[in-house]
Amino acid sequence: MSQLIELLPWLIAMAALVGLSAFFSANEAAFFSLRLVDRRLLAEGGSTQRVAAKLLEDPDRLLTAVLFWNLVINMTYFAISSIVSLRINEASTTPANSLLFGAAALLAMIFLSEMLPKSLGVLRAMSLVSWTAGALNLAVRIVEPLMPLVNGVNLVSQRLVWPKFRAEPYLDSGDLERAIDLSTHDAALIEQEKATLRNIVSLSEIRADEWMRPRTQFLAFRPPVHLASLQGRMTPSGYLLISEADSEEIVAALHLKKFVGSPDDRIDTLAQPVVVVPWCVTVADVLERMQQERSDVAAVVNEFGETIGILSFEDILDTLFTYSPSRSKLLLDRKPIHDIGPGEWIVAGVTSLGRLSRYLQLELPPSKSVTVAGVIQEQLHKLAEEGDHCEWGPFHLSVVEAPQRGHMLIRIVRQTSGGGR
Repeated sequence: MSQLIELLPWLIAMAALVGLSAFFSANEAAFFSLRLVDRRLLAEGGSTQRVAAKLLEDPDRLLTAVLFWNLVINMTYFAISSIVSLRINEASTTPANSLLFGAAALLAMIFLSEMLPKSLGVLRAMSLVSWTAGALNLAVRIVEPLMPLVNGVNLVSQRLVWPKFRAEPYLDSGDLERAIDLSTHDAALIEQEKATLRNIVSLSEIRADEWMRPRTQFLAFRPPVHLASLQGRMTPSGYLLISEADSEEIVAALHLKKFVGSPDDRIDTLAQPVVVVPWCVTVADVLERMQQERSDVAAVVNEFGETIGILSFEDILDTLFTYSPSRSKLLLDRKPIHDIGPGEWIVAGVTSLGRLSRYLQLELPPSKSVTVAGVIQEQLHKLAEEGDHCEWGPFHLSVVEAPQRGHMLIRIVRQTSGGGR
């Protein structure tokens, strides 16, 4: 009995350390299991929830602090556990008692401060972070002065121990395709899933100006705008695009298919702000911005800040779930490239050079333009007209159709090294 009373302070300290370790383990699992929609709800919630959202803005800082505290707590716990084991061994004639205590202490730490709290943290993530964000924020601030030292040690360790370490790709289509092959025996489903995965990966390769709807493919209205202004017709993009009152720059959009109202309603006030992105960013970057700002439309601007096109959420979905996505198919509702003979093709002018290169399986000559129509105008140094033709590397380009309103069609012939066709 006297031995138990002597060890009681140590046992209480160990129990407190288990509780602290469980606190950090549960929060680590809870914070990093939150979805994007959960983070948005936190940012719009109460004061403690906004603190949680603020912590997630710098996940590296949060994770470093949590792991630091867990390391300190666990080291202290096992140090006290060793002291208690030694005292039990000194006071007992049976060495097995100290071994049993050490095993029990280890199992308690594993189950009560790791497995159970992390499981509960994932199951009740929103509730947990809403209650504990204030305390966790204080813990992060306490260790913040040590962050530069911890990050420096981490960097030196990487340079010394793993100097040739390279991060794996975040998404590798080959690995995903192999996973699909092993998960199903339906050949048609496998091919569809592979195509979708390839399209997902391609989002990081397609530029916004390659996939956008150019100005000629959408209508913009200056405020005020009423439903009657549309004259009962759907816009080409499916969105009511609102420009600034004194310019043609797109600032807001309203999804018309989701809107219900009377013809006299003023609807430009219901439009949501669009995301503004430069022409050179990838479609993946545009999608991320849309998700962050909860917008369905992005206005693509050139280097002068002028709106040159738009990219909607539906356009991106078309990229993902179409077997062979095509910008010209999206805009023209027809096949963008037609084979008309060996080494000869009819191509829609809005077809991107990236798609043409993939279709022909050839490296195209360098160009400042991103579409076939842009190339021929670049070579001619003027607006193309029907009958115009030019040379572009090993290709002969001729304009088949160039309507004032509509889409240009271009005939491309691959010439042999001798100049023949």
